[in-house]
Amino acid sequence: MTEAVDNVQKVGFLDVAIDPTLDLFAEIEKLKKEKNAIVLAHYYQESDIQDVADYIGDSLGLARKAQDTQADMIVFAGVHFMAETAKILNPDKKVVLPDLHAGCSLSDSCPPALFKRFKEQYPDHLVISYINCSAGIKALSDIICTSSNAQKIVESLPLDQKIIFAPDKNLGGFINKQTGRNMLLWNGACMVHEIFSLEKITKLKVRHPEAKFIAHPECEEAVLAIADFIGSTTQLLQYAETNPAKEFIVGTETGILHQMMKNAPDKTFIPAPPNNSCACNDCPHMKLNTLEKLYLCMKYELPELLMDEELRIAAKKPIDRMLQLSDELGIK
Repeated sequence: MTEAVDNVQKVGFLDVAIDPTLDLFAEIEKLKKEKNAIVLAHYYQESDIQDVADYIGDSLGLARKAQDTQADMIVFAGVHFMAETAKILNPDKKVVLPDLHAGCSLSDSCPPALFKRFKEQYPDHLVISYINCSAGIKALSDIICTSSNAQKIVESLPLDQKIIFAPDKNLGGFINKQTGRNMLLWNGACMVHEIFSLEKITKLKVRHPEAKFIAHPECEEAVLAIADFIGSTTQLLQYAETNPAKEFIVGTETGILHQMMKNAPDKTFIPAPPNNSCACNDCPHMKLNTLEKLYLCMKYELPELLMDEELRIAAKKPIDRMLQLSDELGIK
């Protein structure tokens, strides 16, 4: 099966039975060596995938690792825009992903055709796009950013520079507030970070008065207003590890709690409650990936992500600009 969206193809769909007695951890390690493969995983992946990954990171760290790898095959345990970024940076390497349908609500909220028409209304605006977007949006952008470097990138530009920020309105609004800018915001959002319940978090803070509430800037403004610390996934991880507090209420996808508990086993981490009946807030797209699917995609080298070369070149320019600016600004 082949799916094609905006000249990006994801080829192959696997439905293969696995011997239940197989040691998947050992088999994956064996396949890494046989195929000279690297497994890159986002912090939001399930704990088994994080434990078998060669590198775990946020969007900026994963982009850097994808750019620097000497592997022949990149196995990307994340969502499709992350695998696209790896392919954009590594046209000669095979990029595979465990599940074809691991999409992103934020990326889907900004269709390239609609954004192109929106952009054309503001020809004097520079476009900064959050990395959580499709290759088609990257190709329409001047600079890509992540939640780790967005504020510093915006601050590095002249004050009179007009800016369109896409696709996340919450991250863009947070940066506007931090920098005093008035960037024009595309009306997109992440379903995971928009569903946190202000009322439930407030009640949780009352029950845990010593706990620090830490939140990702993709959360809504009202939620960010009561946070003790706001930062990217990596910044939240570092804060939880180094801050002397013993309890933390964590306002981002629950996958990050695995690394937090590994790095600070003496501390307690409480997932911030969403505005539904669930106890925690998982990304349904991230959680489509499983250890079994990871093994199969490494064994059969499918599903593979392919990309039109013209699109790849156009999408690579703003990513290169981000990496260059991050180096110039000393952002790791």
